[in-house]
Formats: sequence, structure tokens, C-alpha cells
Amino acid sequence: MSSEADAPENRIGAAPDLRFGYGTNGLADLRLDDALALLADLGYDGVGLTLDHMHLDPLAPDLAARTRRVAHRLGTLGLGVTVETGARYVLDPRRKHGPSLLDPDPEDRARRADLLLRAVRVAADLGAHAVHCFSGTVPQGTATDIAWKRLTEALTPVLDAAARAGVPLAVEPEPGHLLATLADFHHLRGALGDPEALGLTLDIGHCQCLEPLAPADCVRTVAPWLRHVQIEDMRRGVHEHLPFGDGEIDFPPVLAALAATGYQGLTVVELPRHSHAGPHFAAHSLPFLRHAERTAATAAPASAPPRRQAAPPHGAPSTTPEGSSR
Repeated sequence: MSSEADAPENRIGAAPDLRFGYGTNGLADLRLDDALALLADLGYDGVGLTLDHMHLDPLAPDLAARTRRVAHRLGTLGLGVTVETGARYVLDPRRKHGPSLLDPDPEDRARRADLLLRAVRVAADLGAHAVHCFSGTVPQGTATDIAWKRLTEALTPVLDAAARAGVPLAVEPEPGHLLATLADFHHLRGALGDPEALGLTLDIGHCQCLEPLAPADCVRTVAPWLRHVQIEDMRRGVHEHLPFGDGEIDFPPVLAALAATGYQGLTVVELPRHSHAGPHFAAHSLPFLRHAERTAATAAPASAPPRRQAAPPHGAPSTTPEGSSR
């Protein structure tokens, strides 16, 4: 029988356990209250809450009152939360993820920025550890420098609000978007003057999909800016979120790298195309991750130099399976 001194959190030099969540965009067929109860019953530490028409609609009346009820429910269940803003049609029923921060129409860009401002307020009221967002795809006929200018201008007031609220804005590099890679994230940091409120959402699958470094090395290189993590399996060069074991990622080194950074935000399972069987995949994902975490904890520390991945096949990664974003 092990003693209290043998517990992972009490071992000298041991990294703290990672905190795993599951995204509500992968539980879209459940009521939010039912989804939260399911995740708590399964043993998750938190939830990636996508603001959407079925889950805390950011555009419906009485948002503040509804947010307070969700905050109470999260507290009762002992769940942490990240606020995510990747709902497909919450702003426009005809354009997936439209409008974006890059749209030619300034009123359309303002609508997306307003959604992010609402998300910051919701996150502050929920006690969330971050607000997730992404850039959007470059509209046809728009020069890249103009797209970057629109992005920085649109994000500036959102970052100001995030700083006042004490909730970091965690931008996600998304295949097919203007901000698609970790290098693009650093470009944005530089363009904005490296504001403290700007952080990174790192999607582990996206690292496997298109980054030159292996996923574990990606984690290590961005540790100072890491504010939110999404995780799923994926194959090189194909942007398709897969259940664990269906792709190519070696997860123990990734989780070991995460633990070594001291990251204590949520690591959220991201399977939005699997909502038809969301409870099944939620039930199977957490044991997989905990097993990979235990495997990582018992393995010898890696001493090899960063490993570069082969270029994705056929040039740029496919955006067909997932669309512009999940």
C-alpha cells in the first residue's frame, strides 16, 4: 500500500498532474447541464465551453444571468473552464465561422470582435483561465499585409478588455487560416508589441499536421506563452481531428513535455465532428490520456535534440475534412 509521501504531487521534483477537459463542441447533442454532469461523473477536471446557440448562447438575452447559473453549476461540479469561440454558425447562419476578424466589411469585423468581447466578460464571470480565438481565413482578393492589419486592429480592443478582466486571450494557429502556424503567432506578438494579455492556444493535432517540429518539441518551444491546450489525434498533412489511437501522435512525450513546463491550464479534448457519439468518446478519451500521462511519468527523461518532421505530403495540409476550423 502506497503512502501519502509516494503520491505524485509529493515526490520531490515531480511535475503536477495535468488537468484534462473535454470540449462542449464535441457534445453538441447534449444540453449544457447534462454535458457538464457527464464530464464531472467521468472524472474530467474541466470543460472547454464553446459559446453557441445550444450551449450558453452569447447573443441570447440575459447573458449575465445565464452565465451566473453556469458558474454556479461549474462550482458545484468542481469543473474548471476555458471559454472557446469556435462555434460554426453563431454569428451567421450561412457562413461557417463568419464573419471573421479579416472580413472586408468593418461592420462584419466588429461583429466578430463583439463576440470576443462578450466571451471575455463571460470568462471573467465564470472564472475561466483563458478565452480562445482564431484569426479566420483570408478573404478572396485580400492582400496578406491588409489581412494582418485588420487582425491586429480588431484584436487590440479585445486584448485591452482581456487585460482589464485578468483573463488571457489565447489565439489558436489554425490550418488554412491567416494565423496558421506557431511562426504566425510570433508574428502577431511582434505586430501587437507583445502584450501581456496575448497568449497561445496550442492544438497538439495541428502540430502533428503541419509544424516542422514534433508535437512535444512544439510544446517546449512555446511554453512561455501557453495559456490553453487542445488535444486529439491527427495525421501528418491532413487537418482531421481524430479519436486517440486513430492518428500518428505519440502522446506520452507530448504530455511529459506539457507537465515539464508547469502548465496548469486545461488540456481539452477536441473532437467536434464526433458529437453523434460524444458520451462514448468522452468516456474513452480520459483513460487514454491518464494512461499516457502515467507512461510519460515512468519513462526516462528525453535528452535527444528537437526532432524535425518531414514536410506534409502534397504541399499544404488539407483543409477539406475540417473546413476552415473544426
